[in-house]
Amino acid sequence: MSKQTLSFQAEVAQLLKLVTHSLYSNPDIFLRELVSNASDACDKLRFEGLNHPELYEDAPDLGVRVSFDKAAKTITITDNGIGLSQIEAVEHLGTIAKSGTRDFMAKLSGDQKNDAQLIGQFGVGFYSGFIVADKITVESRRAGLPVAEGVRWSSAGTGDFEVETIERAERGTSVILHLKDDASEYLNTWKLKSIISKYSDHISLPILMRKEEWKEGENDQPGEMVTSDEWETVNQAAALWTRAKKDITQEQYDEFYKQISYDNQSSLASTHNRVEGATEYTQLLYIPAKAPMDLFNRDKAAGVKLYVKRVFIMDDAQALLPVYLRFVKGVVDSSDLPLNVSRELLQESRAVKAIREGCTKRVLSMIEDLAANEPEKFASFYAEFGAVLKEGLGEDFANRERLAKLLRFASSTTDTTSVGLADYKARMKEGQDAIYYITADTQAAGKNSPQLEIFRKKGIEVLLMTDRVDEWALNYLHEFDGTPLQSVAKGAVDLGKLQDEDEKKAAEEAQTQFKPVLDKLKEALKDKASDVRATTRLVDSPACLVVQEGDMSTQLARMLKQAGQAAPEVKPILEINAQHPLVKKLEGSEHFDDLAHILFDQALLAEGGLPDDPAAYVKRVNALLL
Repeated sequence: MSKQTLSFQAEVAQLLKLVTHSLYSNPDIFLRELVSNASDACDKLRFEGLNHPELYEDAPDLGVRVSFDKAAKTITITDNGIGLSQIEAVEHLGTIAKSGTRDFMAKLSGDQKNDAQLIGQFGVGFYSGFIVADKITVESRRAGLPVAEGVRWSSAGTGDFEVETIERAERGTSVILHLKDDASEYLNTWKLKSIISKYSDHISLPILMRKEEWKEGENDQPGEMVTSDEWETVNQAAALWTRAKKDITQEQYDEFYKQISYDNQSSLASTHNRVEGATEYTQLLYIPAKAPMDLFNRDKAAGVKLYVKRVFIMDDAQALLPVYLRFVKGVVDSSDLPLNVSRELLQESRAVKAIREGCTKRVLSMIEDLAANEPEKFASFYAEFGAVLKEGLGEDFANRERLAKLLRFASSTTDTTSVGLADYKARMKEGQDAIYYITADTQAAGKNSPQLEIFRKKGIEVLLMTDRVDEWALNYLHEFDGTPLQSVAKGAVDLGKLQDEDEKKAAEEAQTQFKPVLDKLKEALKDKASDVRATTRLVDSPACLVVQEGDMSTQLARMLKQAGQAAPEVKPILEINAQHPLVKKLEGSEHFDDLAHILFDQALLAEGGLPDDPAAYVKRVNALLL
C-alpha cells in the first residue's frame, strides 16, 4: 500500500476545534489522554493474549514509554500493546467519533465483558494531541502481523490525513507529536514527569522515561543535564485504592492522604470500599483532623478526586459529595463514567447521583462510628466540622434524621459541646413535652439570658445554640424523634404540665391587674415593640424580648444586617416581670417614658443587641442617676 491522502469525515474539523478549545481547556491533558490510550492498548493485548499467547511475540512485559527530542521538537508516546493494522488506522484515526476500544467491547458477549472490565473507552482522546501539536504522526504494527505490515498515519489536524505502509519491528504504537512553537515547555523531563505524576501515577502499567544525568562542561563551558540510554519508571504503577485492604498498611493510607490533601498530619478517619451493583466504583475517603482556613467559604472549589478506570479526571469533583461535606478528602474511581466527562455531565449523570448517595452514606457512617466508639475523636471532629455538618439539615433531606442524631450542643447544665438531642430527650423531666433551646452569640450570653430564668428555677435543661448557622439550620429541624423543638425566645412561655395551677393563675391575674401599665408601655414603645405583656418566664430580671412563633429572631436579623444582607424589620415583644421592683416603680412615675425605653434597651442589651440610639439610652440612665 503506497502513501495515500484521505479525508476525515465531514464533522472532523468542527469536532477538532471543540476538542482542542473546549473539551480540553487544560493543555496538560493531552499527555493523560495519550498515556491512557497506550495503557488501553496494552489492556487489549492482555485480553486477546489469554487465548492467543503468540500475540506477545518476544515482548511479554507491557509498558508505556515517553520521550522527547528537543532538536526535532517532538514528544513520543510508545506502547507495546495490541497495535493497529492499516485498516484500523484509517477507521479509528480518521473518524473522530470512532473508538477502537468501544468497537472491541461491543463485540464481546457474556462473561467476556466481566473479564474485559478494565478496558477503557476513549472516543476523542487521541485528538487532544492537537492542543500542543501542529502535526501528529502515528507509527504502529498490530500484534501478530508481519514486520512489513506496519502503518504510518499523519495529519496536521485539518481536512485530511496521510497513511502509508512501513516496516516496523516492534509490536504496538508510537504517537509522535510535532509541537507548536508555544508548546516548547513540554520538552522538559521535569515537566513531563510532573504531568504523569499528577494524572497517570496510578496507571497499572509502568510508564518509563529516560534517566537524566549531569554532564560536566568542557573547556570552561557550563555543565548540563542530558538524557541517558537507561529508562526508569516514573509512576507508581499501582493505584492504592485498587489494592485489597488487607494488603495496605495504615502508614500507607496515611501517606496517601497527605499526598492528596497536602496535609502534614494524618487523617482522623478513613474508609475504603469497592461498591458493586448497577453502578461500580471504588471509594477511598478521609476525614481530616483539622479544618482548613477557608472551611466556611462555600464558593471555593472543593471535593474528592475523580478517576475513571484509574485515570485522573479532576481534582474537585463537587458533584460526588454534598456541599456540607466539603471537608472530606479522597478518591472516587468509577468504572461507568466516560473518560471525557465534564463538570456539566457530572451534574446530570445517574451514575454520579448513585455515587454521591453512596459516598454521603459512607461518610455519615464514618462519623457515626466515631460517635459510638471513639468519643474523643468524635469530640475533636465536631469541634472542627460540627458547624458545617449542620448545613446538611437544609441541604440533605434524605439524611436529615441521621444528621440530627450527630448534632451536639452545650446546655444550661453543661459548658461542653457534648449534649446530643437523644441525650437531652432521655433526661427530660416528667411532663416535659418539648426540647427547649436558645440561640445566642456565645455560650455565656445564652446561659445568662433572662429568658432562661424560669427554666433554671424549675431545673429544665435548655440547649445553647451558638453557631451562626444554627438559626438557619433549625428552620429545617422542627422535631426530633417525635418531640418538637421549641425556642425559649419565641412565643409565650408554656411549660404545660411543668407549670402548676397557682403559677398560671398568678400570671393571668398579673395580666389583668397590670393592664393599665401594659397599655401605657405599648403606647410609649409603639415604635420599638409590637406588643407588651406580663410573663412568668422571668424570675430575677425586669424584662426580656421575644418574637412571635414563626417570626425571624432578632439575633438572625442582626446577623443578616452585619453580613450586609437585607433583613425584614423585626419588632419584638417586650415581656415584663410584674413582680420586679423596677417594673412596680413604673406605676405613677413621672419618668414613665424614660423608664419604659430603658427597660426595652436593657432587654435588648441582655440578648446581645445594641440600642438604636445609644446616646439617648445613656442620657436617660444618667438623668435617673442624678
